[in-house]
Amino acid sequence: MSATALASDHPIFTESIRRIRVLLGETGLDPLQQQVLERLVHSSGDPDLAPLLRFSAQACERGLAALKGGAVILTDTAMASAAVSPMASRTLGNPVRCLLDWAPEHSPQGSTRSAAAMQSAWPELTQAAAAAGQPMPIVVVGSAPTALEQLLDQVEAGAPTPSLLIGMPVGFVGVAESKRRLAASGLDQIRLEGSRGGAGLVGAAVNALLRAARSDLP
Repeated sequence: MSATALASDHPIFTESIRRIRVLLGETGLDPLQQQVLERLVHSSGDPDLAPLLRFSAQACERGLAALKGGAVILTDTAMASAAVSPMASRTLGNPVRCLLDWAPEHSPQGSTRSAAAMQSAWPELTQAAAAAGQPMPIVVVGSAPTALEQLLDQVEAGAPTPSLLIGMPVGFVGVAESKRRLAASGLDQIRLEGSRGGAGLVGAAVNALLRAARSDLP
């Protein structure tokens, strides 16, 4: 079995990936990065995402190791959780948590529910990971740039860093700023430049790594 195929893959999926590779041509990406890109294009139908995708050095490998170590996957929306949970269940069984489980009923003044949720969720999840001897959570942001900013605030203040941060918030308000700040943070990251992003794309990125991790197991 190849690193990009599982025995349960449907022929339509396999053919879709073949066609995507033809459309993309030579990308210069390593195999794990290529798998992430292919899943993003498959999920969006948009090969023009390729030049917008950014990886920090060893981001995929470190994310893969964290998943194999049982890391929690923290998503910013219920839609992202729904995109990731089935693949997590079928592959490594990583817990998938949604940031909104910590969200207050109403937005605090001058902030957002997502940012307030991150302020509560990150200390709780990192303390639990440390106590269990597990890798720090993987954080997946597809819709909430304020949550991404709030996490970066905590990291700058000395909080534990995510094993991997997949930053692809979608939209026009605060999105470009949060992605620039993520780019400069030095964190292990997979990032999509510009205004594109969303739950489907961040879910596709995580699912690519989950598939790769499962195919590596005996």
